[in-house]
Amino acid sequence: MAARYIDFGFKQVDAGRVAEMADSETMMFKMDKEKENEARNIIFSVYQALKEKGYNPINQIVGYILSGDPTYITNHMNARSIVRRLERDELLEEIVRYYLENKK
Repeated sequence: MAARYIDFGFKQVDAGRVAEMADSETMMFKMDKEKENEARNIIFSVYQALKEKGYNPINQIVGYILSGDPTYITNHMNARSIVRRLERDELLEEIVRYYLENKK
């Protein structure tokens, strides 16, 4: 039987392996502190560039993270080049971390 794949946008994962792993173990994902700070700075600078150009920064950043299409990010202030310095999952991790740590 051919393997079924699930496309999470970041990479393809074998659907059978995902189900198997879900039952037996938890995968660990960890980003080092330097990357964490870089991700935070990138997100805030891209946000500012999008805002200055009159875009809805939240919608544009979400569009980029979900699709991987850099045209969601303006070239203003070199934001499109800056956002591509990190993988989208690293940016997403920082967004989730920031949200959860600052949620009161």
